[in-house]
Amino acid sequence: MLFNEKNAPPKAAKLPTIFHLHSDTRTDDYYWLRERESETVLDHLRAENTYTDAVMAPLQDFKTQLFQEMKARIKEKDESVPVRDGAYWYYARYDEGAEYPLYCRKHLSLEAPEGIMLDLNEHAAGHGYYSATFPEISDDDSLAAIGEDTLSRRLYTLRFRNLSTGEWLPDLIPNTEGGSYAWAADNRTIFYIRKDVDTLLGYQVWRHELGTDVRDDVLLYEETDDQYYLGLYRTKSKKYVALVAAHNGVATEYRLLDAQNPQGEFAVAIPRRRGHEYSLEHYGDIFYLVTNQGGAENFKLVQVAEDQVSDESQWREVIPHRAEVFLEGIEVFSQYLVVQERSEGLLRIRVMPQNSEENEHYLDFGEAAYTAYTSSNPEFDTSTLRYGYASLTTPSSVYDYDMSTRARTLMKEQEVVGDFDKTKYTTERLHATARDGAKIPISLVYRNDFVKDGSGPLLQYAYGSYGSSMDPTFSSVRLSLLDRGFAFVLCHIRGGQEMGRAWYDNGRLLRKLNTFTDFIDCAEFLIHEKWTSPASLYAMGGSAGGLLMGAVANLRPDLYHGMVAQVPFVDVVTTMLDDSIPLTTGEYEEWGNPNEENFYQYMKSYSPYDNVKAQDYPNLLVTTGLHDSQVQYWEPAKWVAKLRELKTDDNLVLLHCDMETGHGGASGRFKKLHDVAREFAFLLGLAEKV
Repeated sequence: MLFNEKNAPPKAAKLPTIFHLHSDTRTDDYYWLRERESETVLDHLRAENTYTDAVMAPLQDFKTQLFQEMKARIKEKDESVPVRDGAYWYYARYDEGAEYPLYCRKHLSLEAPEGIMLDLNEHAAGHGYYSATFPEISDDDSLAAIGEDTLSRRLYTLRFRNLSTGEWLPDLIPNTEGGSYAWAADNRTIFYIRKDVDTLLGYQVWRHELGTDVRDDVLLYEETDDQYYLGLYRTKSKKYVALVAAHNGVATEYRLLDAQNPQGEFAVAIPRRRGHEYSLEHYGDIFYLVTNQGGAENFKLVQVAEDQVSDESQWREVIPHRAEVFLEGIEVFSQYLVVQERSEGLLRIRVMPQNSEENEHYLDFGEAAYTAYTSSNPEFDTSTLRYGYASLTTPSSVYDYDMSTRARTLMKEQEVVGDFDKTKYTTERLHATARDGAKIPISLVYRNDFVKDGSGPLLQYAYGSYGSSMDPTFSSVRLSLLDRGFAFVLCHIRGGQEMGRAWYDNGRLLRKLNTFTDFIDCAEFLIHEKWTSPASLYAMGGSAGGLLMGAVANLRPDLYHGMVAQVPFVDVVTTMLDDSIPLTTGEYEEWGNPNEENFYQYMKSYSPYDNVKAQDYPNLLVTTGLHDSQVQYWEPAKWVAKLRELKTDDNLVLLHCDMETGHGGASGRFKKLHDVAREFAFLLGLAEKV
């Protein structure tokens, strides 16, 4: 027997909590599991872990084997390709056996002595979780601003280090937005975003001068609309500190401050208005704007004089709106403009000369399914573009591309230690027809000896929310499935943005059901085309992709033998009615506001927790983290309890709660593999491919 099913699962007490809204009554028997500090709750979570471990005990040696083989593929002593920014080359490197990287730099030449800005292993010691932002460097290259999180709640403490002396400065600023730090040009003033410790929303922008009491910091901006998210950065030109307020799928507003005038105020570039989303890049005395102004659903590119940015009559169109091409973003250089576009679900990189008669051109990648993207390009006055490339069979690669000569140089392909040979694997691009006629792209990979007769196991994966496009990338850990006979499928369902903005809009709010039915229609297509069968089909998704798992498990449990739901967002109605926790008010434009009856009823129609019923369900492994800042641990815990209460089959329902981490799981590069090994052991155990 591959699983030990002798032990009885934990049984959560039923303590009904009644909710009334819109003439509707909901009863939540497991609402009490949200009492995070309760020993009863903690004991229940520990009991769930004990039960999961006991059920999977016969697979423990196999799980260890999976961990060791996945770990063995990783080049332990490794480093990133150095990036030139000003007088220094910056990179991250791993020592042999180290869980965390070291953030390093070298002055002018890669042959120069190494300077270690931060050894994350040293700072992670004694913490169950540790994350640090890559240092934000002052203009004179002497100071580093670094955010640290030791709880996985995404509340970063901002610290400062003198890179000349190695001294840590006494200034400590808690509860900041990690990575949203911007130096002024005076090398002593920094701007940061403060977060609300309950909602975890960044809502204030502050100015701090090194050496002064943090209590004397100056509040420069407070966002009063909690549906807006804040971002902060220094423009590539170094002229401005940019503050971005973005309302998901609704509106954008930039505020700019001259970096030479840190005591000044942020000035609005283009005032927010509902329906207008934009981004801007500074170049010389103009701004480039990627904007959806004038009904440009897939965005267009315009340029405008720096001092006329808010006057739309002065905008000059550079790239018009195209119904078939989604304009994702731009990278500005002194001689070239690089445009990242998406056509038929695939990314394209377009190079356009700034001020010459040279012809524009696209980079050619030569594979059916891939991802390509502009990478770190902090240097302005260069003809070299750094870009990344990967596919389901090609490991992540970094290229330097000379935009003038069109010569490309492979700087690094991520090494897969061992006997990996990418010619042993095949990737394909398929299309399934949704029930309403939409064509859903599917990216597929399998080992060449996979037999397409309907008997082979297949893992179906998707996300399908927030306009987040899931591009086909390489995974060395996935080889542990492919080499044991699995095919892997990535479904580019609606709710993502692979096929343009309409693809996103048709998978959110009152069209959210398209996300779930697209996934089901892809599964039926794969079964019909003999790629697999219901007895051999498995599914996986995380966060909003975990919502996908829950909804599909309710709608079509007969299609799947097993599912892995990672940190799943499954209690949609209750969460979206609770504006005291993260993932609520800022998400109304994604899911709707259930205080309005039409959204309430629609949301309730698909919310996985509200729709668990007496029927058979696939085998399920559900994961969560006690400190999850995005999807609170109690959602999956409640869902598991209700599934066990109502389901009519003998299939497994397992919950693993990491008592030390949050939404992203373990922070160490090897520790993460234990989580993957557990999930793969579950899938391979069900498929009897051990």
